[in-house]
Amino acid sequence: MSVLVVDDEKPARKDVARLLSAIEGFERVGEARDGLEAVEAIKRLRPDIVLLDIQMPGLDGFQVLNELAGGDSLPAVIFVTAYDEYALEAFEVHAIDYILKPVEEKRLRRALGRAERILHGQQSPPD
Repeated sequence: MSVLVVDDEKPARKDVARLLSAIEGFERVGEARDGLEAVEAIKRLRPDIVLLDIQMPGLDGFQVLNELAGGDSLPAVIFVTAYDEYALEAFEVHAIDYILKPVEEKRLRRALGRAERILHGQQSPPD
């Protein structure tokens, strides 16, 4: 499954990319440094899954999703953030999962597995 990593902090992007490389069946197809890059990359790369930070310059994670609303099918979104206060809002926009930084491989593996099952119709998405 193709995965786009979106985070304004380079160390965070690199850490998630490193963890992702250890998980079989998932391939990082690109990275974005801010919300505007994220929108462009999602449209261009059409990833299956987006690991999306919330607080970023330009557009925040929720604004990224708003920009993409009404277009072709959205990728599965897993928010990856340092802030727990956005969790409820994340699930209101149908995020597959919500991971707090620092990201642990086991937690990322579980979230990606859930996204894969949902994308393959083996599990219902969250309401």
